[in-house]
Amino acid sequence: MGMCGIDEAGRGPLAGPVTAAAVVLPEQSSNRLLAVLADSKALTPKKRSQAAALIKEQAEAWALGWAWPEEIDRLNIHRATLLAMSRALGGIYPAPELLLVDGLFVPDCPVPARAIVRGDQKNHAIMAASILAKTERDLWMIAYSELESRYGFEIHKGYPTRMHRMRLKRYGLSPIHRRSFKISFPE
Repeated sequence: MGMCGIDEAGRGPLAGPVTAAAVVLPEQSSNRLLAVLADSKALTPKKRSQAAALIKEQAEAWALGWAWPEEIDRLNIHRATLLAMSRALGGIYPAPELLLVDGLFVPDCPVPARAIVRGDQKNHAIMAASILAKTERDLWMIAYSELESRYGFEIHKGYPTRMHRMRLKRYGLSPIHRRSFKISFPE
């Protein structure tokens, strides 16, 4: 298998997992797929969801990796992110010949790997991974909000919005909050 792109979502939130996606695109990706690939942060949730479905349909391989709040607290967010990336890569079979990672660091892996700063704006496979990671993490947070509705996870996805911090001040930490993250409460 050729080149695999990998990216993560969820480094900055106060709650929930960090999610990584690994994606191997066909050598000749369809124009339809290439047209929807972009940095996931630049797409609306609806467009991102549509793009994720197309990526899953057309990719040669894709996989997700997760690191959970207790792992984030134990390892730190940087090491937990690399762990999630390693887990995502472990779901790609056969192993790719090359791993391209968005950012400055690469996870421990059995294949040659290269970090690309702003790779989610430069490489189609990383763009696809960015979209899948963001989409899947958001879906997880929305699903969790059905179990724990007080915090509004379906709205802010765990990011430190004013609303989220106000609810944290009122209700305290939920089971999925990252205890190692500093929380500043609004006045």
